[in-house]
Amino acid sequence: MKSAAEQWDILKRGIDDAVPAGELQKKLEKSVVTGKPLRVKYGIDPTGIDVHLGHTVPLRKLRQFQDLGHQAVLIIGNYTALVGDPSGRDQTRARLTQEQVEINAIDYLKQVGRIIDLQKTEVHRNGDWFSKFTFLDVLTLTSRITMQRMLERDDFTKRVKSGSPIYLHECLYPLMQGHDSVAIRADVELGGSEQLFSLMVARELQKDDGQEPQVAMTLPILRGLDGNRRMGKSLGNYIGVAEAAYDQFAKAMSIPDNLMGEWFKLLTDLPETDIPALADPSQTHPREAKERLGKEIVAFYHGSGAADAAAAEWRKRFSERQDPTDIPEVNLAASLLVEGKLGASKLVAALGLAKSNNEARRLVEQGSLSIGPDKTKVSDPNQLIEIHNGLIVRVGSRRIIKILIEG
Repeated sequence: MKSAAEQWDILKRGIDDAVPAGELQKKLEKSVVTGKPLRVKYGIDPTGIDVHLGHTVPLRKLRQFQDLGHQAVLIIGNYTALVGDPSGRDQTRARLTQEQVEINAIDYLKQVGRIIDLQKTEVHRNGDWFSKFTFLDVLTLTSRITMQRMLERDDFTKRVKSGSPIYLHECLYPLMQGHDSVAIRADVELGGSEQLFSLMVARELQKDDGQEPQVAMTLPILRGLDGNRRMGKSLGNYIGVAEAAYDQFAKAMSIPDNLMGEWFKLLTDLPETDIPALADPSQTHPREAKERLGKEIVAFYHGSGAADAAAAEWRKRFSERQDPTDIPEVNLAASLLVEGKLGASKLVAALGLAKSNNEARRLVEQGSLSIGPDKTKVSDPNQLIEIHNGLIVRVGSRRIIKILIEG
């Protein structure tokens, strides 16, 4: 096992804080002396089915702890998901059913296994203990915190000031998350910076239970593809860990230049000393830096071969303006054709390249439609297009299909 100082040098990369100050170093020193690994907790509420790169920031830190010989403990919050984490929220989360949560949990684990070693991870559903709670147990848990303390939360304070409702069940969330730490005897808990309140509640519950309180290690919120808002499924500004290699690479190439330093630090294992030069456009051309970033991300989830192939495919499509190597084929009913022809906007709609006839017309009028190997532009929605098997139709640079006439 590495020394405590060597471990801290690795673990401090990309974190916001480790609270209380200096306590993690002491726990690491004790672990080295006793040979007893730390129990490092991270919890995920399966509220959706896509694990994205924002989720991987704490998961990659959990993997670092694993690689250093510590015990990773993953909490699948199948009961906390029924409440909904109010952290960073200015309104109440939508409630999920137990069935929805369980379906999501199964898929979550498959995706999380791309980042941490599940064979060496303790995995618990917090319903294992909360489903056994009696009403008296709930009363005991809620007596551990005052309403004044609960209302110290930034998100609750903002909602009080704005007149937005705070429902009583939301106040259970930090207590439930804290009890998870008691149940698994956590030494360290990882979470986003907005979760610090709940992580500190856990320390108080552990003290009440006679346990040594955990260290709260907070990590920054990863900004999404737009460069401003946090990465999130609802915002559509995310890269999913289960996405295809090319899609991951192409999305990484689309990020604003100002995100590169943050993403290199939080999403790759490149030495920190290399990152300033990569993020500085005066030292590294932004496109070259993004290609490096994209390949690092893709290689982590799909391997270096897939990363090289994705980069080559991207250059083919965007730098050399060539069509993709693999173009999806779409059936077009022969009955739609009149003397082998079809109007431009009707063609776009029939191929599913637009959601409606109005959108199809608008896309054609905007000059998004091109046809055939020479990429002939069509801007008249009523222009008749001669259709044949294998005709390539493009709407913009991303939606490209090959026609197969059916019937």
